[in-house]
Amino acid sequence: MKLIKLLSRYVPSGRTGVIAFPFLFLFLFFFVPFILVIGISFSQQQMGIPPYSPLTHLQDGVLNIALNLGHYQFLMNDDLYIATYISSLQMALVSTLLCLLIGYPIAYYIARSDPSTRNTLMMLVMLPFWTSFLIRVYAWVAILKNDGLLNHFLIWLGLIHDPLRLYHTNWGVYIGMVYSYLPFMIMPLYAHLVKMDLTLLEAAYDLGAKPWKAFFQVTLPLSKNGIIAGSLLVFIPAVGEYVIPELLGGADTLMIGRVMWNEFFDNIDWPMASAVTCAMVILLLVPMALFQHYQNKELEES
Repeated sequence: MKLIKLLSRYVPSGRTGVIAFPFLFLFLFFFVPFILVIGISFSQQQMGIPPYSPLTHLQDGVLNIALNLGHYQFLMNDDLYIATYISSLQMALVSTLLCLLIGYPIAYYIARSDPSTRNTLMMLVMLPFWTSFLIRVYAWVAILKNDGLLNHFLIWLGLIHDPLRLYHTNWGVYIGMVYSYLPFMIMPLYAHLVKMDLTLLEAAYDLGAKPWKAFFQVTLPLSKNGIIAGSLLVFIPAVGEYVIPELLGGADTLMIGRVMWNEFFDNIDWPMASAVTCAMVILLLVPMALFQHYQNKELEES
């Protein structure tokens, strides 16, 4: 009994306990490893295990701290890395816009469908998650190759005479990105659209608004939080994507995920790879901070 009472003093309970354990998990398995990555980014490459020098060393009773800033200076001055970051942001942005253009009509249709069929339609949207991500991307290799299913089908229809070159190109990467991340756009959009008050649309129609005008002045503004949430869910992982560019992209497809892989495993340059990772995280924190600022501003106004 004494032991139970003693533990009850230190083990959080209630609301604090519910929040404490997830935060502890994130701290141990996300925050601490990222701090280690930041530390490695300021170290120097060396041959050995581990393949980087320690940041601190004790000599004659004096603790010396050596921070190598050369990797970050190289990132800012090297044209290849700058082009890679720009290319990653561009491909992620285009993929996000394509997911929005395709996903919004799908989410709108599901939200306006009969309640008895909504769950079935949403299950079809989430069905690809039941299969391994790697297997789904590999399937697109067989579809997009010059002698793949898509080219055979288009030639059979008579729409083309020569195979389209989609495999090992940026077009193949865009197709793989949109296919893989489209559900992440549809789900938050559906969550906002299905809760929308339809009497607002009826009021707009009664006031003489045409359907397209009611959409742009009522439906679209009310779903902007879903658009922002879905765009972030697509954009953030798309920036650092590795599997899709590696399997569907060509040698000239510049994505930061491929650069990190090459630095870690081909060049065995962990400090440089860590610097590339930290710079990418900083790039991702900017849209997240803007979204958080936007959300807080909306809460204050409401």
